[in-house]
Amino acid sequence: MLGTDDRPVTQPPGKRLREVRNVLVIEDQQDIAKLIGLHLQDLSCNVCLRFDGESGLAEAESQPYDLIILDLMLPGVDGLEICRRLRGKKPYTPIMMVTAKATEFDRVLGLELGADDYLTKPFSVLELVARVKALFRRMEALAENSSPALKKAIGFGELAIDPEKREVTLGGKPVNLTAKEFDLLLHFARNRGRVYSRLQLLDTVWGYGHDGYEHNVNCHINRLRAKIEKNPARPQYILTVRGVGYKFAEQPVAEAA
Repeated sequence: MLGTDDRPVTQPPGKRLREVRNVLVIEDQQDIAKLIGLHLQDLSCNVCLRFDGESGLAEAESQPYDLIILDLMLPGVDGLEICRRLRGKKPYTPIMMVTAKATEFDRVLGLELGADDYLTKPFSVLELVARVKALFRRMEALAENSSPALKKAIGFGELAIDPEKREVTLGGKPVNLTAKEFDLLLHFARNRGRVYSRLQLLDTVWGYGHDGYEHNVNCHINRLRAKIEKNPARPQYILTVRGVGYKFAEQPVAEAA
């Protein structure tokens, strides 16, 4: 059954993922929440449902989750505020935001606050499930990859990336990145000089490459630049290739005088 009270969620029968994942769904429309939960149970996920912002935030803060699916418009505490609070306490927990607001501003704001992905209502539950599966496949691949070369720390100017500990420092000071920001930065750093379109980055880092979600990439690039660049308007590391996409500099670009 779906976990809607304070008891531990039950493990559904039939395993579809390599390991059971714990997912929290915070959605005030109970029919939608339960439909999402049933589809996720088919993937062998433990699912906990919360139907308002306050109980959802309390649950998210009290228990570890592999994924949080978060509605933007919630009674009590809204999804944007929940996202903001969680990013201060649980920067590495993936957050997928679901929003009935179709404006670009709301989507961008959610991503700027630290959401890893978003879907706009009405959406196909099958698309949501496909995104969740892509995210978990990537998590499994990262966990299973034991290549010493891929675990080796990367130093690049003042930037240092530790893939095994999933830590980043800049000038010796820690940089607080979300899970997706770290994945994106690590992908760039391992492929210095290679140019990627936004769709290629969606496919490689997010696990899907659908038109219409390029703003997801743009927002994460902007957040990364704000955290690792001395002057985000004149980046040294993540460079824009006009008309194509982005690349990671082969050598740190010298600061403008």
